[in-house]
Parts: sequence; structure tokens; C-alpha cells
Amino acid sequence: MRSTISGYTALPKAHKISAAGLVTVAGAAALTFALVPQASAADVPSVAVKPVAQSAQEFGVTHDAELAKAADAAAVKAGAEAKAATQTAAKAKADTERANRSTERKALEPAPAAKPAAPAKKAYADNLDGWIKESLDVLQAKGIPASYDGIKRNIMRESTGNPRAINDWDINAVNGVPSKGLLQMIDPTFKAYHVEGTSWDIYDPVANITAACNYAADKYGSMDNVNSAY
Repeated sequence: MRSTISGYTALPKAHKISAAGLVTVAGAAALTFALVPQASAADVPSVAVKPVAQSAQEFGVTHDAELAKAADAAAVKAGAEAKAATQTAAKAKADTERANRSTERKALEPAPAAKPAAPAKKAYADNLDGWIKESLDVLQAKGIPASYDGIKRNIMRESTGNPRAINDWDINAVNGVPSKGLLQMIDPTFKAYHVEGTSWDIYDPVANITAACNYAADKYGSMDNVNSAY
């Protein structure tokens, strides 16, 4: 017969044994834990920890310094580039102003006087008329007196207008220096009275006339005064 206590329920015998066993196991476990000695702090092996190169604070300071240095370098470079650009612009402006002033000065300067065109070389006919006229122009430039009529009159008497005429029978020819050309001059006289600017060929019509007129002016005052052999 089960006896009951108010507020409690009587366990059957099997449950009582199980409970007693749990108590025994728990006690043994407690006893076992109590018997295991605890390790002291000295018995725990130390683990070497590699120090960090920089603390977070130090890394931040260094990084900021490098950024500031880079910013300064960039500012210096930008300043130099700006200065160079300013100088280039100033030079370009100065060059433009100088060119404008030069253009203005040239615009105000009077235009240079045009050089007179060289007179065209006078043309002469290749005949007796043309030879006399060309010779007269040379004589006038040299200040040697003569006239067209005086020259032509003496030419017609001496050579009849043949520039290649030669006298091979008079005293001059006998002496080896025959008279030649329009006004029948001998070589020594032609060379002595040759007029600069004319040919040295005694048979050249203009050279022969001019030298003969120069000789006549020296000996008779002018070819106009010669009316016979001279």
C-alpha cells in the first residue's frame, strides 16, 4: 500500500533507483572535476605576436603627409605652367603690338620714289645717215664740235660713203700706213684720237667718224672747217 505525503507523489521503485543513480553519477563527476588541478597563468604558454608596423593613427598621419606633399608639388607645377603660359601670352601680345606699330609706321612713310626707267637705247639705221647721227651723239656727249653737213661732205669726198675704203697709192700707203675707212684715217692717228665708247676697229663707221672729228677739232677747230685732205 502506497503512503502519500501531501504535495508529493510517490515514485515507483524503478524511478527511485534511476534517481539514485543520477545522484551517484553527478556526485562522481563533481568529485572528478574537483580533483583535476587548474592551470595557473604561469603554466599557459605565451604566443609571440608580431608587432604591427604602424598603428592606425601613425598610418593616417603618414598618409596625410604624403598627400600634402603631392598636393604641394602639383601646386608648384601648376604655378610654373601658369607662369609660362602668362609669359608666352605676354610675348605674343608684345610681338603683335610691335608688328602693328611697324605696319603703322610703314603706312605713314611716303612711298619711295620710283626709279626712272633706263632710257631705251637709241636705234640708228645701219647706213651712212645712221652712222653720222650716232657719231654726232657720241661727239656731243664728249663735247667735240661737228655738224651733220660737215661730216657728210668730207665723207663723200674721202670715201664716197664706203666704210671699207682704203687708199693704197698715196704717200701714206708708200710709207706702209694706208688711209682707211669713211674719213680715210691712218692707224696711228686713229689710235691717238680714238674716242672712248666706240670700237677699236678702224673700219667701224661710227668709230672712224668720231676719231676723225676728234682729230679735226684738235687740228682745225671742227670737221666743218675741213674742205680738203687733212
